[in-house]
Amino acid sequence: MTKVYGTGTYDFKRHHVAEYPVDDIAAAQPITLNKKLPDSIPISNAPNSITLSEIQRDHLTKIAAANWLKTGGGGSSSGVDEPYHEKPAFDPELVKDIYHTELSVKGGRKPVPLQRVMILEVSQYLENYLWPNFDPETASFEHVMSMILMVNEKFRENVAAWICFYDRKDVFKAFLESVLRLKEQDRCLSIYEKTNYLVFMINAFQSLEDEIVSGTVLKLASLQGWHSLSYGRFQMELCLNPELIKKWKRMTKRDAKEAKKQGEGTFDPAKMLEVKFLRNLVLEFLEVLDSKVFPANDMEDDAACVLYCERFMEFLIDLLSQLPTRRYLRPLVADVAVVAKCHLSALYTHEKGKLFSQLVDLLQFYETFEISDHEGTQLADDEVLQSHYERFQSFQLLAFKKIPKLREMALTNIGAIHKRAELSKKLSALSPEQLKDLVCFKLKLVSKDDSWSERTDFLIEVMVSFFQKQQSQKEAINALPLYPNEQVMWDESLVPSINYSGEGCLALPKLNLQFLTLHDYLLRNFNLFRLESTYEIREDIQEAVPHLLAYINNEGETAFRGWSRMAVPIKEFKIIEVKQPNIGEVKPAAVTAEIAFSISSYRAHIRSEWDALKEHDVLFLLCICPSFEPLSLEEAAKATVPQRLGLQYVRGCEIVEIRDEDGTLMNDSTGRIKRDEWKPPKGELRTVTVALDTAQYHMDVTDIAEKGTEDVYGGFNILMRRKPKENNFKAILESIRDLMNETCIVPDWLHNIFLGYGNPSAALWTKMPNLLETVDFKDTFLDADHLREGFPDFQVSFVNTDGTENLHPEPPFRIKLPKTLKSMAHALPSDRPDVTSRNDAGAAVREELIVEAYNPPDPGPYPQDKPKQNSVRFTPTQIGAIISGIQPGLTMVVGPPGTGKTDTAVQILNVLYHNCPSQRTLIITHSNQALNDLFEKIMQRDVPARYLLRLGQGEQELATDLDFSRQGRVNAMLVRRLELLSEVERLARSLQLPEDVGYTCETAGYFWLLHVYSRWEQFLFDCADNKGKPTFVRDRFPFKEFFTNAPQPIFKGESFAADMHAARGCFRHLKTMFQELEECRAFELLKSTVDRSNYLMTKQAKIVAMTCTHAALKRKDFLQVGFKYDNLLMEESAQILEIETFIPMLLQRQEDGYARLKRCILIGDHHQLPPVVKNMAFQKYSHMDQSLFTRFVRLGIPYIELNAQGRARPSIAKLYNWRYRELGDLPYVKEEGIFHRANSGFSYDYQLVDVPDFHGRGETAPSPWFYQNEGEAEYIVSVYIYMRLLGYPANKISILTTYNGQKLLIRDVVSRRCVPYDFIGPPSKITTVDKFQGQQNDFILLSLVRTRFVGHLRDVRRLVVAMSRARLGVYVFCRRSLFEQCYELQPTFQLLLQRPVHLALVLSENTPFTYRHVDDTGPVYLVSGIEEMGNIVNTRMHQVYEARMMRHQFGTYQELDSAAMETSMEQSPENIKRVTDETVIERSVFQNGAGEVPHVSESEEVADMEIQLPCQSNSKEMGSDDSFEDGASAMED
Repeated sequence: MTKVYGTGTYDFKRHHVAEYPVDDIAAAQPITLNKKLPDSIPISNAPNSITLSEIQRDHLTKIAAANWLKTGGGGSSSGVDEPYHEKPAFDPELVKDIYHTELSVKGGRKPVPLQRVMILEVSQYLENYLWPNFDPETASFEHVMSMILMVNEKFRENVAAWICFYDRKDVFKAFLESVLRLKEQDRCLSIYEKTNYLVFMINAFQSLEDEIVSGTVLKLASLQGWHSLSYGRFQMELCLNPELIKKWKRMTKRDAKEAKKQGEGTFDPAKMLEVKFLRNLVLEFLEVLDSKVFPANDMEDDAACVLYCERFMEFLIDLLSQLPTRRYLRPLVADVAVVAKCHLSALYTHEKGKLFSQLVDLLQFYETFEISDHEGTQLADDEVLQSHYERFQSFQLLAFKKIPKLREMALTNIGAIHKRAELSKKLSALSPEQLKDLVCFKLKLVSKDDSWSERTDFLIEVMVSFFQKQQSQKEAINALPLYPNEQVMWDESLVPSINYSGEGCLALPKLNLQFLTLHDYLLRNFNLFRLESTYEIREDIQEAVPHLLAYINNEGETAFRGWSRMAVPIKEFKIIEVKQPNIGEVKPAAVTAEIAFSISSYRAHIRSEWDALKEHDVLFLLCICPSFEPLSLEEAAKATVPQRLGLQYVRGCEIVEIRDEDGTLMNDSTGRIKRDEWKPPKGELRTVTVALDTAQYHMDVTDIAEKGTEDVYGGFNILMRRKPKENNFKAILESIRDLMNETCIVPDWLHNIFLGYGNPSAALWTKMPNLLETVDFKDTFLDADHLREGFPDFQVSFVNTDGTENLHPEPPFRIKLPKTLKSMAHALPSDRPDVTSRNDAGAAVREELIVEAYNPPDPGPYPQDKPKQNSVRFTPTQIGAIISGIQPGLTMVVGPPGTGKTDTAVQILNVLYHNCPSQRTLIITHSNQALNDLFEKIMQRDVPARYLLRLGQGEQELATDLDFSRQGRVNAMLVRRLELLSEVERLARSLQLPEDVGYTCETAGYFWLLHVYSRWEQFLFDCADNKGKPTFVRDRFPFKEFFTNAPQPIFKGESFAADMHAARGCFRHLKTMFQELEECRAFELLKSTVDRSNYLMTKQAKIVAMTCTHAALKRKDFLQVGFKYDNLLMEESAQILEIETFIPMLLQRQEDGYARLKRCILIGDHHQLPPVVKNMAFQKYSHMDQSLFTRFVRLGIPYIELNAQGRARPSIAKLYNWRYRELGDLPYVKEEGIFHRANSGFSYDYQLVDVPDFHGRGETAPSPWFYQNEGEAEYIVSVYIYMRLLGYPANKISILTTYNGQKLLIRDVVSRRCVPYDFIGPPSKITTVDKFQGQQNDFILLSLVRTRFVGHLRDVRRLVVAMSRARLGVYVFCRRSLFEQCYELQPTFQLLLQRPVHLALVLSENTPFTYRHVDDTGPVYLVSGIEEMGNIVNTRMHQVYEARMMRHQFGTYQELDSAAMETSMEQSPENIKRVTDETVIERSVFQNGAGEVPHVSESEEVADMEIQLPCQSNSKEMGSDDSFEDGASAMED
């Protein structure tokens, strides 16, 4: 039966990789580099300029090669393996020497010499040397620290960090113990070593899903740590949590017994590592913060100490934001008063401490988070407020009794004194001694032994932090503007630049495995989504503003010399209305403004873009005031981006309406202007009414009133728009904010799992109530053998409906699911129950599975009545996924490439519709293309089209004649109503009744009851007494006249049973007809289009499909119309952001406090690429690219992994199937002839082609992260031309690359070398691997670009996508010496390198077809390089031109083709290839050409038509994105 997997060593590996700058070359100590940089690399990119040859010459690389680097393994051009040299024995002194000379830092901010660490990590220093030779008894300090640095580097690059440790788990546990006890040694760690140690601990606590890590590190945040609390704090915590008293006593008793057993005598908890570790870390941090950040009262900061302090804040935030570590750590943080001490530190208020102060505020937020730590439940606002008042009242009572100076405060209203300023003022009346007595002895908030307890300001800070009223999460998020302003946009600690290297930390929340509450989840996602949008907006502003060429004119005002497509100068701006605040709020209810601008300077197509603006579109108001004198180069280098742009303010707004010069409303969507009254806009002046952000407006006005700041709204002079597809952030942020303000109810069965707690298998269908005991599988099984294959662990027995044995079963089948199937559904492969038993003879007996084979009722006499049938032969694993999907609960299906994820999803929907016809299902996908693929397949199943609805913008791309949009479905229902009413009239005529019964759906309903159904009942009554008459049904059937237009005679009069079966089919046709009319009745009664479409969406449609973006944008609309659904199916769920997966679960209001959602089916592949996050910092630091699907896999939630692919040749599938469990091949790819034949003209079906430097250059970077490789581009295009000349169709070939820069370069080369020639043309796609995910083609040419460092292909998921796109052939062009050493990619590259690394061609083949077997290499010709491939292509081009010249001289091409065909017909198949090369090549090219293109003039000389050799290349370094896309739309991404 189906295997269901949970998290294990194989399921989740950290493998999201990004591109980061290499450390400054000058900082690398022993490395010697050439002074001269490659010409193509700008100076600004110099730190990245280390080349592969320089790495190979570096002495670290030589040490690696001599001691641990594994080389060899075939793949030479000759195919002979290189010799393997024996490595010397492990030398501990070498480890010490490398650590002290290469890995130690003597000064500066950075804790490691990044370049040296990268070289060692790439050389597999950890995997091949440090770890295999690690002995916990003898390992030196340098050995352990070196391993720490290597693990940290893997985390920085986001590749699998712990995977190499799985071979010796016990030793790894000892290694972690060695790490924890590292600080117990006498050696004093430098600040850099402390930082690296801290980063390792951060990484370890981020890996709690990994059992080899979590078992050790979680002990550090256990109840044992409370031994280190001060006595007062300890008593307070036990009083607040009395349930822990018993647990504490049991724990201390157990520890004492353990100590006695080990002969330690008296139990001393202070000696336990778990007790002292975290407290010692905190005290060490406070010492650094207090005395080393600004040593000896010198205000010159130590940058390394600042970084350490920032990292420590990150460490504490991580621990407090996860419930397992928060429970017992928060009292320790409060006991030491970390937040108060940070607030009072010099760093907190220093300009260098901006990031530190933001991190302290984030730590304070999590310390006071609204949650019950030990119960794990969220506290409501009322509970938090009540707790605050009770605490303050207790303090007032104490003050009244014991502290005379505070009696006045004790009698004061709490609301008057619970704010920071008032509370501080009241407490300052106490003397230092009284204050210490209050804090340390009476309230016991801080230990009396704390050195800070002598400071009055510290004691007041502790009191204020404890008793002040905290702002609630709802208040905080409601007061936050949805649009970013200029302060947030250019704050590098919040919105870092793209060149974030991963070496420091940021003031950002992280998306981890677990969340404290749903509010915590929403708040983190809200902040990250808002900041990611801010980054994109910032990039758009930086792109648009420079084109305006702002300057100060003679009047001293800002003017603009240039123009920008996306930004226009404002003629007039004025605020026209500010509404009074709503009750209980301080911000205005609404702020409306009017903006006038002119589009006179634009051309027609850009004018139309501005005129296309509509209601709810988001615009940005900019205030630009450039400096009077242009900035000098030195000033510009020091200036911030806003200073360089002259940008002072940025505010967002939303369009309410837009009018033309005559004041006529444009683009009205409210219905105020009817369609027939619409007129094109007049004039060039446009006036747009906008709604400003009320929270931002309130903040601005308050600043003007209280601080006397400049009026922000008086200087706006630019209006900027953005591309519509990128400008939907506000609606999504509003949806998240609305969710935070609602009682957000996730289904009970999903709640704990969603937050990351509890039993991972708790939401499986086997644990759910209201299961479907018997399932009608309809057309899932093609025959009885298919059903037996689907349940291999059971003995299948077929019975009839009456329970008798069925010897010749035919589908459809109904199955009563046995209990053993339920117990197997969540078992791991190692602990699956045995469903076999033993008989007396000892033979295995499988459990019986009873299957009912039933005869489906006759659907009706017409062809359209026949149900559509499934033709897919589902595998046992797919059947297991279908069974799980149709049952209540959470179903997760991992679908490797080509395993039929979409077919499985469609069949789940089909079976679900037929078994639960009253339930409604919502389909969500990431892309419109995937949604359309899914929808088109649903239409081929037995689900009526009237129950299908497709929402969103991609509906027009559906490859179907039917319109499945809301309007299209409404129109279809109205048309269908007329068709059905005419049929009713025809039925009335056949019964000789008046035809007016078909006037409306209502009259038709009465007609059904009075005349149709009554006649049928009378007919059944008469039949009961005449079953022996074979002609009775034919003679007495009451509707025989109506069915006279059936294509075949219905009643034969030979058998009563057969005719009765047909009669029931006819009646079923009538019943369906009147049922459809009843469904049309609402469309008859509702008159407006809006009402009809809303009814269709909320009542009529059973399956509603949309993208995740559409769901987030329209959530408010769905709630307003009362949208309801029972089941949720998500395709591509591993590509959808966490929050965009969560919102579709809550598109409906709760019913009586309970969630209606019954099923959640997530289908995706976490081994392929994750959601796209443009900013590297959000992706790398905050893990924003983590999908809910991937997080669930990490949590160990059981999933079903499809295990048979039907896309690629089995040999090609081996390049990526190592990444999956037991991924095999469908019989189709093993048996079909096309997969057995070789690729004509090529010796191999896949090959790695080693591309050396071209013109002395490998990779280049015209601008940072814009990588190109001209040699690979020329080589790959030459191979493409070679394939086209052989006759391969252009639409069967795609060119992929791993970088946008290379994509544009290849497009330029194709534009120059292919597009001018009608018989070559562009390929199907030229795009990046990331963009091509979810697509496939027969042949893939792949360029890996990099020659210095592997780059982001180290992300194994990107490799899986790249290797799994091809069906018949994949050819990889790269630098062999770089990629063969990459540890993460070895399984694939070891296979690739078993074949020659020079392109192997079969030059004797001249057609796209060959009978050669795929394992037969044929006569191999190894291409030496780029130039030779160009010569081969040129030779073949000459043959084509010679054939054309012959055609021009001796007759038309058709005559030549006919003669060639006759010649080939006369020969045997073996001799077909002997037809002249010229004729065959030309025929194959033109028969598989790129379409009708004006062909080259025949009068031109052949020499003039010769294709340009690669060595004559003049392609640009940076390609033009639209170089030929207008002529080749297929090449668009």
